[in-house]
Amino acid sequence: MPRLIAFLRAINVGGHNVTMLELREVFETLGLKEVETFIASGNVIFSSRPKDIRALEQKIEYQLLRSLGYEVKVFLRTVPEVAAIARYKPFDESQQSLAAALNVAFLTDPLNAEGEKSVISFKTEIDNFHVHGREVYWLCKTKQSDSKFSNTRFEKMLKARATWRNMNTIVRLAAKYS
Repeated sequence: MPRLIAFLRAINVGGHNVTMLELREVFETLGLKEVETFIASGNVIFSSRPKDIRALEQKIEYQLLRSLGYEVKVFLRTVPEVAAIARYKPFDESQQSLAAALNVAFLTDPLNAEGEKSVISFKTEIDNFHVHGREVYWLCKTKQSDSKFSNTRFEKMLKARATWRNMNTIVRLAAKYS
């Protein structure tokens, strides 16, 4: 049975604190198998044979809303997709080796040309961006706290939800589940 990874946006915000056990139970009530959380509750791995990934994302979002009482956006990727993201090199090695952080945003749909242009407009002396498929890569040359970039600004400009993970987390997920 295929393994999927759910990247959750805003699971533990605004005073909410969902334990990994509670989160696994929510996923299991949907009939999903082999449910695990990874590092933090925002990453859930499970087995399923969905006919429609988008419909499964919506089903999980609805169950999280019912169980928790607040909205949590879900971004599903297959294990092979996560492995491809981990291998992908959006920036050359010299840029990456000098950077303080490399993060990846998960989107529901690929950006159109206007959306890609908007993402590139976030580029500064310390921030660089790259769009590839349903992911956006953010290379930060200094501490992220020094950057003026934020997910709130990103979502507002693109009128789309996203969740960000450090590339080290993606590499670890790929290594564990590939």
